[in-house]
Amino acid sequence: MKYLVVGLGNLGRRRAALLGSRCVATVDPIAQDAQHQSVDEVSADRYDAVVLAVPNRDKLEYVRAFLRLGKSVVVEKPMLFAGRGDAEALAREARNGAIWYTAYNHRFEPLVRKLKVLLDAGAVGKLDRARFVYGNGTVRDWVGTWREAGTGVLEDLGCHLLDLGGWLLPREHERYRLWDLRSVESATFDYAAFSSADRRILYEVGTVFWQNRFEVDVYGSAGSLHLRGLNKWGGATLARHARVYPSGAPVEQVESTRGEDTSWRDDLAEFERRVAAGEGSGAGDWSISAAIADLAAQAPVRTDG
Repeated sequence: MKYLVVGLGNLGRRRAALLGSRCVATVDPIAQDAQHQSVDEVSADRYDAVVLAVPNRDKLEYVRAFLRLGKSVVVEKPMLFAGRGDAEALAREARNGAIWYTAYNHRFEPLVRKLKVLLDAGAVGKLDRARFVYGNGTVRDWVGTWREAGTGVLEDLGCHLLDLGGWLLPREHERYRLWDLRSVESATFDYAAFSSADRRILYEVGTVFWQNRFEVDVYGSAGSLHLRGLNKWGGATLARHARVYPSGAPVEQVESTRGEDTSWRDDLAEFERRVAAGEGSGAGDWSISAAIADLAAQAPVRTDG
């Protein structure tokens, strides 16, 4: 497949580099090294699919236009909708079997995938509780950019954890409870803590963590699983703790990964598989959109001026 890359920021550049010669053109109205400033400058017969890495507010318009052209689209997360009906309406506008696929590449981290296999096999027994943490220190990179708008860290990092939580621990009709949502150093929210409505699954995200953190802990009747790190940050570990009865130190198994971050490559391969099968990702998008909107609506009204 030949690709058009729209948006030449950090993610667009990463995608273009990964595609190599399969990237036939880049488009960005601002980046001086982009080959084109407008999509209209690129003939549609030059590409089969699109990588879309633009500000969240612009995504829907672009995706609609490309689907009408019959071009499938990889959307850099998140793809936000006001409701499920909006996602379904967008899908109806697609021509020639085109789909959009929202990229959540952390699903393709080797130990995240191993965690999924273990959970599906019942490794922890009956689920009791879980905890997800994703933080970095990029808040100052936001200042003065389009990221200082909308719901901030809920859109930027929270969407990853909402996606992983729903994928690793699927539960019907999940609702969420906000515990903390505030701006620490930016004009929008840069820290958040929330949970499932029953308080069994906890989430913490922020761009005001001065050391990168990615953590998943899952506890159940038979033991627990503990994931730390990402390959893009130098490596990851997954510990499996088998419960000892009646009590005592659990039997521990630990594995680790290091090396190349292959999640982007594998994510792209999943997109191409879905294009061939005609499988889009609208359902996941609208559920994540609903969760983000619900959490933002629970934020206390600021009275400090």
